[in-house]
Amino acid sequence: MTSAKGSSAPLELDGCPSSSKRQQVKDKSHIAAVILARGGSKGIPLKNIKMLAGVPLIGWVLRAAVDSDMFDSVWVSTDHDKIEEVAKAWGAQVHRRSPKVSRDSSSSIETIQEFLHTHEEVDIVCHIQATSPCLHPFHVKQALEKITVQGYDSVFAVVRRHQFRWKEVNEGSGEQTVPFNLDPARRPRRQDWPGELCENGSFYFAKREIIVKEAHSQGGKLTYYEMMPEYSVDIDVDIDWPVAEQRVLRYGYFGKETPEVVRLMFCNVSGCLTDGKIFISASGEEMVSVNTRDATGLSMLQKEQVEVILLTSEEDPIDSTLLQKIADRMKCKVEKVGKEPLNHVQGIVTDKKLDWKDVAFMGFDHADVKCLNLAGLSAVPGDAPVVASKAAKYICHRSGGSGALREFAEHILLQKQMAKSQREQDRIDRKNF
Repeated sequence: MTSAKGSSAPLELDGCPSSSKRQQVKDKSHIAAVILARGGSKGIPLKNIKMLAGVPLIGWVLRAAVDSDMFDSVWVSTDHDKIEEVAKAWGAQVHRRSPKVSRDSSSSIETIQEFLHTHEEVDIVCHIQATSPCLHPFHVKQALEKITVQGYDSVFAVVRRHQFRWKEVNEGSGEQTVPFNLDPARRPRRQDWPGELCENGSFYFAKREIIVKEAHSQGGKLTYYEMMPEYSVDIDVDIDWPVAEQRVLRYGYFGKETPEVVRLMFCNVSGCLTDGKIFISASGEEMVSVNTRDATGLSMLQKEQVEVILLTSEEDPIDSTLLQKIADRMKCKVEKVGKEPLNHVQGIVTDKKLDWKDVAFMGFDHADVKCLNLAGLSAVPGDAPVVASKAAKYICHRSGGSGALREFAEHILLQKQMAKSQREQDRIDRKNF
C-alpha cells in the first residue's frame, strides 16, 4: 500500500521492512490499522484534521502506518465527510461508522467491534490513536512483531514516568493523604528509581477474537511496548496543541523520502515569494513587494550551501525585468517553466546529479502538484489552493509573501539539524557497541 504523501518505492527505514520482506515477519493473517476519527470532538472542534506543524493531525499517524509496510489495509473510521476526504488523501480507506457509535458516549471498543462486523477478513486490529502524532513506522513494526513473531495476543504502548503519586482526599474530610508509590522517608533520586510504566495511548493492537469476545483490547497473552518519552505525545485539549507542535517538528515522522541534507530548493515567485499582487505607479511602472522575513529565509538557506532557484511561468504577470531585479537582490537564479513545471525542473535535478529526495520544492497551485509529490521536502503557503495543499508534505501557517518562505526555510534547516544529531548519536552508539 502506498501513500499519497510519499514514494511507493520499497525502502527500509528505521528497521521497517519493505512489503516483500514483510511476509517474513507475519503470518497469513489480515492485519488492519484502524484510526478512529469522529467529527464531533468537543474539546477541539474537528481536532483530527486540524493542522499540526503543517500536516492534518490524522496525517501524522496515517503516514507512519502506511510507510511501515506492515498492514494489509489502513482504515479511518469516521462519520464526517471532511475527515473522509483528508483520510483518503493520506492513503487510507474509509469506514463510515453508524450513528450508533458516533455519539459522545460511544466507546472505542464499540466502534472497533462495528468495524470488525463489516470486515470479517480482518484477523488483527491495530488501533492507532489519531492524537499521537510522533508515531514512527519502527514503533509499529516492533510492536506488531510481538504478536506476529513472539506469539502475544495483544500489545499496547506505554511510556516510563518518574512521578510520585498520592491519594486524593476530599477537602474538609479530615482524611490524611498517603503515598501510592514511594516512602517519603526514603525518597529516591530520579537516577536511582526506574520509574513506572504508564499507558501513553498511542496504540492498542489485538487479535480479533479478543475484541469480539472479551469486548476490550488488552487480553489473552498480553504485553506492552515501551516508547521513549520524546515520542509520547497525546493531544486532548487546546493547551496541548502548541507543545505538541514543537515536539512533532523535532520528533515527528516526515516520510521515507525526507532528505538528510537539502542540496537544492525550487521556489515559485508568484504566490510564494510574493503575494501575487502587482502595484502600478502613476507613471506605469510595475512593482511587487518581497517580505524581509522571506529574504532572510533565502539567505539562511544559502549560508547552509542550499542552492535556491526561483521559478516563474509563462503566464506569470510579473515583468521579466522586474523578476530579474528580484533574483539579483536575492542572489538567486530565475528559471521560466511551462504549464508542466516538472518537465523543466527535472532536467535541472538530473544535470546537478541529484535525487528528488535531496530537493525541496515550494509551490502554490495545481501545476506544482507533481513536483510537490516528488520532492524530499515540499511546502505550500497557508493560503494555497486545496489541490496543492494535499500534495505538500508541509503546509505553512503564513501566507505567500508574508513569511511562508522563511517558515519553510526554518523547517528545512531543522530537518538538517535533526539528521546531524541522529548521525552523531549513531556514531556514539557504534563506538559504545
